[in-house]
Amino acid sequence: MEMRGMMGGFYKISEWIMRLSVTNVLWIICSLPFIILLFPVLFAQNGDQLLGYFIVAGVVAPFTVFPATAAMFAVARKWVMGEVDAPLLRTFFRNYKDSYKQSMIGGIIYVILFSILIVDFRVYLVKLESLKLLSYLFIALFALLAVSLFNFFSMVVHYHMKTMQLLKNAVLLTIGRPFRSLSTVIMSGAVIGISVSSAKLMFLIPFFTGAVVALLSFWNFYAVYTKLQDQMQKAAEAEAEEERKRLEEEGLVLNTEEGQASIK
Repeated sequence: MEMRGMMGGFYKISEWIMRLSVTNVLWIICSLPFIILLFPVLFAQNGDQLLGYFIVAGVVAPFTVFPATAAMFAVARKWVMGEVDAPLLRTFFRNYKDSYKQSMIGGIIYVILFSILIVDFRVYLVKLESLKLLSYLFIALFALLAVSLFNFFSMVVHYHMKTMQLLKNAVLLTIGRPFRSLSTVIMSGAVIGISVSSAKLMFLIPFFTGAVVALLSFWNFYAVYTKLQDQMQKAAEAEAEEERKRLEEEGLVLNTEEGQASIK
Protein backbone atom coordinates (compact mmCIF):
# COMPACT_ATOMS: atom_id res chain seq x y z
CA MET A 1 0.00 0.00 0.00
CA GLU A 2 1.32 3.43 -0.94
CA MET A 3 2.19 5.68 1.99
CA ARG A 4 0.72 9.16 2.05
CA GLY A 5 1.24 12.35 3.96
CA MET A 6 4.49 13.16 5.72
CA MET A 7 5.58 9.52 6.02
CA GLY A 8 5.00 9.04 2.30
CA GLY A 9 7.15 12.09 1.59
CA PHE A 10 9.97 10.81 3.80
CA TYR A 11 9.73 7.40 2.13
CA LYS A 12 10.05 8.91 -1.37
CA ILE A 13 13.00 11.06 -0.28
CA SER A 14 14.74 8.01 1.21
CA GLU A 15 14.13 6.09 -2.01
CA TRP A 16 15.76 8.81 -4.08
CA ILE A 17 18.68 9.04 -1.66
CA MET A 18 19.18 5.30 -2.08
CA ARG A 19 18.90 5.44 -5.90
CA LEU A 20 21.34 8.33 -6.26
CA SER A 21 23.86 6.99 -3.75
CA VAL A 22 23.91 3.43 -5.15
CA THR A 23 24.33 4.70 -8.72
CA ASN A 24 27.05 7.15 -7.68
CA VAL A 25 28.96 4.47 -5.72
CA LEU A 26 28.80 2.11 -8.72
CA TRP A 27 30.19 4.91 -10.90
CA ILE A 28 33.02 5.53 -8.39
CA ILE A 29 33.90 1.82 -8.18
CA CYS A 30 34.07 1.41 -11.97
CA SER A 31 36.16 4.60 -12.24
CA LEU A 32 38.65 3.64 -9.49
CA PRO A 33 41.76 3.33 -11.73
CA PHE A 34 41.17 6.87 -13.02
CA ILE A 35 40.50 8.21 -9.51
CA ILE A 36 43.64 6.57 -8.07
CA LEU A 37 45.80 8.08 -10.83
CA LEU A 38 44.10 11.46 -10.40
CA PHE A 39 44.58 11.52 -6.62
CA PRO A 40 48.19 12.90 -6.73
CA VAL A 41 46.76 16.08 -8.28
CA LEU A 42 45.95 17.17 -4.71
CA PHE A 43 49.67 17.19 -3.88
CA ALA A 44 51.00 18.82 -7.06
CA GLN A 45 53.72 21.39 -6.37
CA ASN A 46 53.37 23.41 -9.57
CA GLY A 47 51.46 23.71 -12.83
CA ASP A 48 53.73 21.33 -14.74
CA GLN A 49 53.23 18.58 -12.17
CA LEU A 50 49.50 19.19 -12.22
CA LEU A 51 49.41 18.88 -16.00
CA GLY A 52 51.51 15.70 -15.84
CA TYR A 53 49.13 14.03 -13.39
CA PHE A 54 46.14 14.98 -15.53
CA ILE A 55 47.80 13.48 -18.61
CA VAL A 56 48.51 10.18 -16.83
CA ALA A 57 44.93 9.98 -15.53
CA GLY A 58 43.60 10.97 -18.95
CA VAL A 59 45.27 7.93 -20.54
CA VAL A 60 43.08 5.50 -18.56
CA ALA A 61 39.94 7.69 -18.55
CA PRO A 62 38.46 6.37 -21.84
CA PHE A 63 38.71 2.79 -20.57
CA THR A 64 37.27 3.39 -17.09
CA VAL A 65 35.44 6.62 -16.29
CA PHE A 66 33.83 7.09 -19.70
CA PRO A 67 32.05 3.68 -19.83
CA ALA A 68 31.11 4.09 -16.16
CA THR A 69 29.64 7.53 -16.86
CA ALA A 70 27.67 6.20 -19.83
CA ALA A 71 26.23 3.48 -17.56
CA MET A 72 25.30 6.12 -14.97
CA PHE A 73 23.54 8.16 -17.67
CA ALA A 74 21.62 5.02 -18.68
CA VAL A 75 20.25 4.78 -15.14
CA ALA A 76 19.41 8.51 -15.18
CA ARG A 77 17.61 7.95 -18.49
CA LYS A 78 15.34 5.39 -16.85
CA TRP A 79 14.46 7.85 -14.09
CA VAL A 80 13.76 10.77 -16.43
CA MET A 81 11.56 8.58 -18.64
CA GLY A 82 9.48 7.51 -15.64
CA GLU A 83 11.02 4.10 -14.90
CA VAL A 84 12.09 5.07 -11.39
CA ASP A 85 11.87 1.50 -10.10
CA ALA A 86 14.22 0.06 -12.73
CA PRO A 87 16.76 -2.35 -11.14
CA LEU A 88 19.90 -0.30 -10.51
CA LEU A 89 22.59 -2.98 -10.67
CA ARG A 90 21.20 -4.71 -13.76
CA THR A 91 20.60 -1.43 -15.62
CA PHE A 92 24.03 -0.07 -14.76
CA PHE A 93 26.14 -3.11 -15.66
CA ARG A 94 24.10 -4.08 -18.73
CA ASN A 95 24.59 -0.61 -20.19
CA TYR A 96 28.23 -0.57 -19.05
CA LYS A 97 28.77 -3.62 -21.25
CA ASP A 98 26.56 -2.51 -24.15
CA SER A 99 27.95 1.02 -24.47
CA TYR A 100 31.58 0.24 -23.55
CA LYS A 101 33.03 0.39 -27.06
CA GLN A 102 31.25 3.58 -28.14
CA SER A 103 31.96 5.41 -24.88
CA MET A 104 35.62 4.30 -25.01
CA ILE A 105 36.11 5.58 -28.59
CA GLY A 106 34.27 8.80 -27.74
CA GLY A 107 36.37 9.07 -24.59
CA ILE A 108 39.64 8.87 -26.52
CA ILE A 109 38.49 11.66 -28.85
CA TYR A 110 37.25 13.85 -25.99
CA VAL A 111 40.44 13.34 -23.95
CA ILE A 112 42.50 14.45 -26.96
CA LEU A 113 40.29 17.54 -27.46
CA PHE A 114 40.37 18.46 -23.77
CA SER A 115 44.17 18.02 -23.71
CA ILE A 116 44.59 20.34 -26.70
CA LEU A 117 42.41 22.99 -25.04
CA ILE A 118 44.30 22.76 -21.74
CA VAL A 119 47.70 23.02 -23.41
CA ASP A 120 46.57 25.96 -25.57
CA PHE A 121 45.08 27.66 -22.51
CA ARG A 122 48.39 27.39 -20.64
CA VAL A 123 50.38 28.61 -23.63
CA TYR A 124 48.24 31.72 -24.11
CA LEU A 125 48.01 32.40 -20.38
CA VAL A 126 51.68 31.97 -19.44
CA LYS A 127 53.86 32.04 -22.55
CA LEU A 128 52.10 34.59 -24.76
CA GLU A 129 51.27 37.42 -22.39
CA SER A 130 50.39 39.78 -25.24
CA LEU A 131 47.59 37.38 -26.22
CA LYS A 132 46.56 36.57 -22.66
CA LEU A 133 42.98 37.64 -23.32
CA LEU A 134 42.58 34.79 -25.80
CA SER A 135 43.10 32.31 -22.97
CA TYR A 136 39.57 33.07 -21.75
CA LEU A 137 38.22 31.92 -25.10
CA PHE A 138 39.56 28.46 -24.30
CA ILE A 139 37.61 28.47 -21.03
CA ALA A 140 34.40 29.03 -23.02
CA LEU A 141 35.41 26.29 -25.48
CA PHE A 142 36.17 23.99 -22.55
CA ALA A 143 32.67 24.56 -21.12
CA LEU A 144 31.13 24.02 -24.56
CA LEU A 145 33.04 20.76 -24.99
CA ALA A 146 31.98 19.63 -21.50
CA VAL A 147 28.29 20.16 -22.34
CA SER A 148 28.71 18.31 -25.63
CA LEU A 149 30.26 15.47 -23.61
CA PHE A 150 27.12 15.31 -21.44
CA ASN A 151 25.01 15.27 -24.60
CA PHE A 152 27.24 12.54 -26.02
CA PHE A 153 26.62 10.33 -22.98
CA SER A 154 22.88 11.02 -23.24
CA MET A 155 22.88 10.06 -26.91
CA VAL A 156 24.97 6.93 -26.39
CA VAL A 157 22.31 5.50 -24.06
CA HIS A 158 19.31 6.86 -26.01
CA TYR A 159 20.11 6.30 -29.70
CA HIS A 160 21.42 3.51 -31.89
CA MET A 161 23.96 5.39 -34.02
CA LYS A 162 27.55 5.11 -35.14
CA THR A 163 30.06 6.71 -32.78
CA MET A 164 31.13 9.51 -35.14
CA GLN A 165 27.48 10.35 -35.80
CA LEU A 166 26.88 10.56 -32.04
CA LEU A 167 29.87 12.86 -31.60
CA LYS A 168 28.78 15.13 -34.44
CA ASN A 169 25.18 15.31 -33.21
CA ALA A 170 26.32 16.00 -29.64
CA VAL A 171 28.31 19.03 -30.81
CA LEU A 172 25.51 20.24 -33.11
CA LEU A 173 22.93 19.92 -30.32
CA THR A 174 25.17 21.84 -27.93
CA ILE A 175 25.70 24.69 -30.40
CA GLY A 176 22.12 24.63 -31.72
CA ARG A 177 20.53 24.89 -28.26
CA PRO A 178 22.65 27.52 -26.48
CA PHE A 179 20.17 28.23 -23.68
CA ARG A 180 19.85 24.54 -22.81
CA SER A 181 23.63 24.23 -22.96
CA LEU A 182 24.00 27.22 -20.65
CA SER A 183 21.46 25.80 -18.20
CA THR A 184 23.34 22.48 -18.17
CA VAL A 185 26.57 24.34 -17.36
CA ILE A 186 24.90 26.36 -14.61
CA MET A 187 23.12 23.42 -12.96
CA SER A 188 26.05 21.03 -13.19
CA GLY A 189 28.45 23.75 -12.06
CA ALA A 190 26.21 24.55 -9.09
CA VAL A 191 26.09 20.88 -8.00
CA ILE A 192 29.86 20.47 -8.31
CA GLY A 193 30.50 23.87 -6.69
CA ILE A 194 28.33 23.01 -3.67
CA SER A 195 30.06 19.62 -3.35
CA VAL A 196 33.55 21.16 -3.15
CA SER A 197 32.63 24.42 -1.39
CA SER A 198 33.20 23.07 2.11
CA ALA A 199 34.94 20.12 3.77
CA LYS A 200 31.62 19.29 5.45
CA LEU A 201 29.97 18.84 2.05
CA MET A 202 32.71 16.72 0.46
CA PHE A 203 30.73 13.57 1.34
CA LEU A 204 28.41 14.50 -1.55
CA ILE A 205 31.10 13.62 -4.10
CA PRO A 206 31.28 9.84 -3.49
CA PHE A 207 27.54 9.48 -2.88
CA PHE A 208 25.57 12.03 -4.90
CA THR A 209 27.43 14.50 -7.11
CA GLY A 210 27.96 12.39 -10.24
CA ALA A 211 24.46 10.89 -10.22
CA VAL A 212 22.79 14.28 -9.71
CA VAL A 213 24.81 15.83 -12.56
CA ALA A 214 23.87 12.90 -14.83
CA LEU A 215 20.21 13.24 -13.88
CA LEU A 216 20.11 16.98 -14.56
CA SER A 217 22.08 16.64 -17.81
CA PHE A 218 19.87 13.90 -19.21
CA TRP A 219 16.73 15.75 -18.10
CA ASN A 220 17.92 18.76 -20.11
CA PHE A 221 18.79 16.59 -23.10
CA TYR A 222 15.45 14.77 -22.97
CA ALA A 223 13.57 18.09 -22.90
CA VAL A 224 15.31 19.06 -26.15
CA TYR A 225 14.69 15.60 -27.62
CA THR A 226 10.97 15.72 -26.75
CA LYS A 227 10.61 19.18 -28.28
CA LEU A 228 12.36 18.07 -31.48
CA GLN A 229 10.13 14.99 -31.68
CA ASP A 230 7.01 17.17 -31.30
CA GLN A 231 8.24 19.51 -34.04
CA MET A 232 8.96 16.57 -36.36
CA GLN A 233 5.55 15.07 -35.65
CA LYS A 234 3.78 18.36 -36.39
CA ALA A 235 5.80 18.76 -39.60
CA ALA A 236 4.90 15.21 -40.65
CA GLU A 237 1.24 15.80 -39.88
CA ALA A 238 1.26 19.06 -41.87
CA GLU A 239 2.94 17.32 -44.79
CA ALA A 240 0.43 14.47 -44.64
CA GLU A 241 -2.44 16.98 -44.58
CA GLU A 242 -1.05 18.78 -47.63
CA GLU A 243 -0.64 15.46 -49.43
CA ARG A 244 -4.23 14.51 -48.57
CA LYS A 245 -5.55 17.81 -49.91
CA ARG A 246 -3.48 17.42 -53.09
CA LEU A 247 -4.85 13.92 -53.64
CA GLU A 248 -8.40 15.14 -53.03
CA GLU A 249 -7.94 17.94 -55.58
CA GLU A 250 -6.48 15.51 -58.14
CA GLY A 251 -9.35 13.13 -57.47
CA LEU A 252 -11.86 15.95 -58.00
CA VAL A 253 -10.26 16.94 -61.32
CA LEU A 254 -10.18 13.31 -62.41
CA ASN A 255 -13.84 12.85 -61.52
CA THR A 256 -14.71 16.00 -63.45
CA GLU A 257 -12.80 14.84 -66.50
CA GLU A 258 -14.45 11.41 -66.32
CA GLY A 259 -17.83 13.06 -66.03
CA GLN A 260 -17.24 15.19 -69.12
CA ALA A 261 -16.04 12.16 -71.06
CA SER A 262 -19.15 10.19 -70.16
CA ILE A 263 -21.42 13.03 -71.30
CA LYS A 264 -19.72 13.07 -74.64
